[in-house]
Amino acid sequence: MEGYTFDHIHLRSFNPDATAWFFETMFGAEVTRGIYPPGTLYPGQMRVTMRVGGQKILIAPTHPHDPMAAAPSFPYYGLEHFGLTVPDLDKAVAELRVKGADVAIGPLTRDPGTYLAFIRGPEGIMIELVQKPPKA
Repeated sequence: MEGYTFDHIHLRSFNPDATAWFFETMFGAEVTRGIYPPGTLYPGQMRVTMRVGGQKILIAPTHPHDPMAAAPSFPYYGLEHFGLTVPDLDKAVAELRVKGADVAIGPLTRDPGTYLAFIRGPEGIMIELVQKPPKA
């Protein structure tokens, strides 16, 4: 069997630049902005690649040929959210609130050893922050 490794998450946004700005501001994402070249699905539109928590996230604009549906209500089936770990959840949430983040859930202990919060991002994107328990 072929070995599989994680490559990226792909988001679609009405405004890729604003979505990228949110992740830069809230989570310190490393963002590269460019323009899709001729011959691609989105020629001349903004192309965004981010690194958040060491993972690659791509942000594409509105699809040029297919109608876009509104983001579903949370929670829902499918890719519901993605998670980032933090060493101190309370400190992270406090910093995010100062930046204007919408803390949708938490911080709370979901079960023993799972301390978490959810941040509501642009266009219905949900980001879970998880504080891992200290190693014994």
